[in-house]
Amino acid sequence: MSHYNQAKFCISAPDISHLGEDKGVEVAFAGRSNAGKSSALNTLTRQKSLARTSKTPGRTQLINVFELDENRRLIDLPGYGYAKVPIAVKEKWQKSLGEYLQKRESLKGLIVLMDIRHPFKDLDQDLIHWAVNAQIPVLALLTKADKLKSGNRKNQLLKVREAALAFCGDVTVEVFSSLTNIGLENLQAKLDQWFGYPINEVKLRKADNR
Repeated sequence: MSHYNQAKFCISAPDISHLGEDKGVEVAFAGRSNAGKSSALNTLTRQKSLARTSKTPGRTQLINVFELDENRRLIDLPGYGYAKVPIAVKEKWQKSLGEYLQKRESLKGLIVLMDIRHPFKDLDQDLIHWAVNAQIPVLALLTKADKLKSGNRKNQLLKVREAALAFCGDVTVEVFSSLTNIGLENLQAKLDQWFGYPINEVKLRKADNR
């Protein structure tokens, strides 16, 4: 049984002042509004509706906290970029996103979700540069990997991994699909590392070789 099956919704907060104590370990999920963030969280936790999914990108406008235990939390950050919402609303939730990233001491890892067909848009790069400067490790998760055939998927993964070297930081790149579970084991392995769970000695199959 995965640790992540036990995730339960804790709170939705408009900003970090409502998040509660800044202790333990948090790993945050961030990405453009149409990157598949909620679907990835639901796949990880084997819960169909833990994170609310919508056909309308940008519905995550609050910082959503999912508790694994009293010292470990998954954080669903507001989506950025695409969402068709009023400018004032967008500015408000992007301010809360920035505050969380800059001030939250318990943040130990950042997962940046990007559509495998459109990686490293400007806002994605800005986010990763910030994390590298703050010495926070990043997992760039290339979502919707099922949209590409196996050969194209491997080629794209190699290209994005090479591009990620330019960030000059702790930036790992993996592929992922919430539909087919491609890359789920690799995502869990990275989270286990950041959360300090015992590492499974069984070698994980590489997502790009599936």
